[in-house]
Amino acid sequence: MDYILLAVFVIGYLAIALEHKISVDKAATALLTGTVLWGLFVLGYQEVPAHLSEMFANFSASNSGEHGSLGIFYEHRLMHHMEEISSILFFLLGAMTIVELIDAHEGFRVITDKINTHNKVKLLWIICFLTFFFSAALDNLTTSIVMISLLRKLVDDKETRWLFAGMVVVAANAGGAWSPIGDVTTTMLWIGGQLSTSVIMKHLILPAFVAMLVPLAILSFRLKGTVERPVIHREPGLEPTTNTERNIVFAVGVGGLLFVPVFKTVTHLPPFMGMMLSLGTIWLLTERLHYNKNREQRTQLSVIGVLRKIDTASVLFFLGILLAVAALQEAGHLLLAADSLREALNNVYLINMSIGLFSAIVDNVPLVAASMGMYDVIPLEAATDEWSMAFTKDGHFWQFLAYCAGTGGSALIIGSAAGVAVMGLERIDFVWYLKNISLLAVAGYFAGAAVYLLMFA
Repeated sequence: MDYILLAVFVIGYLAIALEHKISVDKAATALLTGTVLWGLFVLGYQEVPAHLSEMFANFSASNSGEHGSLGIFYEHRLMHHMEEISSILFFLLGAMTIVELIDAHEGFRVITDKINTHNKVKLLWIICFLTFFFSAALDNLTTSIVMISLLRKLVDDKETRWLFAGMVVVAANAGGAWSPIGDVTTTMLWIGGQLSTSVIMKHLILPAFVAMLVPLAILSFRLKGTVERPVIHREPGLEPTTNTERNIVFAVGVGGLLFVPVFKTVTHLPPFMGMMLSLGTIWLLTERLHYNKNREQRTQLSVIGVLRKIDTASVLFFLGILLAVAALQEAGHLLLAADSLREALNNVYLINMSIGLFSAIVDNVPLVAASMGMYDVIPLEAATDEWSMAFTKDGHFWQFLAYCAGTGGSALIIGSAAGVAVMGLERIDFVWYLKNISLLAVAGYFAGAAVYLLMFA
């Protein structure tokens, strides 16, 4: 049964990686993989795996008769994982809704309308810096979508726009790595209790910045001349919102997203609660803001309207992936993988760098989820050596994992959610990205890793 589970897992991941070749959405593959793995686990393991035996004994002791059966125990384990998975999914859903609402009000024009340069190098630096900090405040996936929309208004030539779009992927992933809400993987480590907000931001901002700066500087030497902007016709009477409405929604939306880490720190409630509070606030605001408009206008500018635009498939993809990783964790495969990595590399930094590069091939979300399942957070008082200290809360393993998993996916365009989104929006060819962006991204990845090692190793 162990080999069957691994085979299903590998086949599912190959189907996800080859999504465009086989014309099957990765969300469908992920859901099938996750649910099939749990079904096989429950049916195939009629005896409790060794690493769960003590847990099952305690469960049986506290539940007599039918309630102590193996099937009920497996259901209990699934619901245990769903608690964490649901927290991540509700967080993502809230964040995506707020960003879509800002975009529906054209709130990002508050910044983008101020970009006037036509110089390629200057424009590239502006785009990358905006992407880097937007990604930290929002998240790398939605920031990439917003920046591609912006690029279409600023750059007419396809080849130049693809270079800019490739750097958007690099900058978005780097920016997301140093913020608790900037990347799903960092969010998972933050929600899971491996990292705190202050440590993520203070310790990772410089390595992440270098991971963007190095490829940006190299590419700047290749770019010459100016960009030609596409002609955009906008009729004055068709503006969806006024300047005042745009400014209000932008300020409240971004402020609400930035409020989430503060809410968690003050109340110690899960981050999705803060996100739901921010969503409820901006929902109430927009309902009152457009109260006197006709029904069609109100619908387009309300949460109800933008919910139809949310990329629900991405949410379901994360659900399937996290379910699949949880199944392997319950079967004990992740514990074996952790032991193998330790024996082969015996260095927390090499393990993390391997995970980061591997995330360019396999999505970084399951890799971080697997790492969280492979290694436990060790209480500070129980840490007896340098190895165990690295796995305490805010330990260097978790810090470097957030950096490596966040930025390593930029090496290939299919290695991150931001890359996949840009690939779909701009129809960027996999081989083109490999030739023009991959080496730049890898150079930035190792440069940022070197900075982190110089700071803390």
